Amino acid sequence: MSTDPTATTFVGVRVQGGLLPADLLAKLMSGQVADGLSSKDFHLAAGETVREAANRVWAYLRGAWTAYRQLLAAQPESDAATGLTRDRFLLLLLDQLGYGRVPTTPKGGIRVGERNFPVSHLWGNVPIHLLGRVALDTRTKGMAGAAGASPQSMVQELLNRTDEYLWAILANATTLRLIRDSTSLVGSAYVEFDLDAIFDGDLFADFLLLYSLCHVSRLETRDPDIGPASCWLEQWRQGAIESGSRALNLLRDGVVDALQTLGTGFLTHPDNASLREQLADGTLTVADVNHALLRVTYRLLFTFVAEDRGALLDPEAKPQARQRYLDYFSTERLRRIALRRRGGRYGDRWEALKVVWRGLGSIDGLTELGIPGIGGLFDSGALDFLMDAALSNEALQSAVRSLSLVREPRSGIQRMVDYRNLGAEELGSIYESLLELMPSWDPATKTYALTVSSGNQRKDTGSYYTPASLVESLLDTALDPVLDDAEKSDQPEQALLAVTVCDPTFMRNFDVSRDARTVCHDPIQSVKVSA
Repeated sequence: MSTDPTATTFVGVRVQGGLLPADLLAKLMSGQVADGLSSKDFHLAAGETVREAANRVWAYLRGAWTAYRQLLAAQPESDAATGLTRDRFLLLLLDQLGYGRVPTTPKGGIRVGERNFPVSHLWGNVPIHLLGRVALDTRTKGMAGAAGASPQSMVQELLNRTDEYLWAILANATTLRLIRDSTSLVGSAYVEFDLDAIFDGDLFADFLLLYSLCHVSRLETRDPDIGPASCWLEQWRQGAIESGSRALNLLRDGVVDALQTLGTGFLTHPDNASLREQLADGTLTVADVNHALLRVTYRLLFTFVAEDRGALLDPEAKPQARQRYLDYFSTERLRRIALRRRGGRYGDRWEALKVVWRGLGSIDGLTELGIPGIGGLFDSGALDFLMDAALSNEALQSAVRSLSLVREPRSGIQRMVDYRNLGAEELGSIYESLLELMPSWDPATKTYALTVSSGNQRKDTGSYYTPASLVESLLDTALDPVLDDAEKSDQPEQALLAVTVCDPTFMRNFDVSRDARTVCHDPIQSVKVSA
């Protein structure tokens, strides 16, 4: 089961690592992107549309593809056929996309600091690595471009290590990837085009998307003072993310609705009499319940984000375990069901969520579902008493529905929340705003509510989310030098694992080498850095 939103629309296209917001590709195909789609923007003849130009190129490349595949089939399987693939198709493809005859790089490739990256070609600020029958994600020692790492890892690291290059193209005999610097994302970040599926399956719509995203006019620097970030593709990406962020600002209302729904659901469930009794005799306060509800809600949000970015399951898990999770326990499945069904009095979906969260909170994880043990937000503690309570499918699915949809205020249009691109800053700002709300429980009307109050937790505790710019500055000046020293030691892996970070603030955010993030809420706690 795929959680990739492009999978249902484009057979030969896949987005990895949250590189492009889910609705951008559809907007491009429908012409809803406001800027950058004119014939002038694509360097086309006056009056020729992008679709007409793509159709012209498509007719030529289909013939070139057929001829190339016949030549490739005549080569021994042991032959990577890199030269053949470059000369008889990939360079022809790039030429038709406006790059001309792409220059090769000097011997050794591109040098960054003391490191050489053996990229085969370079067009302006765009590294282009062209291979033959060489796997993109596998270390293929001895084959062109591998250099001790997979081609994907090598190109991704090149982009991540320098500001000079922002986007790159990587291609082999069957696949073309448009890759971007992923330091602000999770893992690798690219759009993948399955050339086999597109040309053998006669998928013009998918090729039109390839043409629209990979054309030379999309990646060329438009403002030398800004550099690679001034290209159309980056402008589209940033515009879509900002649009998504504006929608995410509306998520706060959905979180409030979810908290109220969950609060009422837990406190009115017939099996939770002990919870109501503890509230009545003062053993628990309404504030305690609200803290526990916040924990449940943030576990939901974290699971949504991690799952949609493909970062939740153990990459070493058995395929059967991963499929079992996707088929029966995934939050993608829960969200899909919540949008279609009201839910009933049974509580099996809440019980399934608890299985996943307990696995994430354990030391060993849950191998049967491919779940690693990560602790942190999923560690058991005093606020976990709701994990022993019952919750109906109706209440859970209603809360999940509130967290999955937002309604734009002007148009009234509902849209799905793009959790793949939901960042720590959005999560933090939502958390900060929720501290302004005071919880109440009315046993007579059986209603749990949140209302704005002047004497709120945010003011009482001085809890304010630290802007990302300040966090980045702190990381650059305080944490990065420590990590750099660890990497230079005789045993860098052990030195990195030995690094301990202490942040004495109420809400903290550590971005370790821009790849791992830990958020803690205790007043003072030492955090072991996991590399």
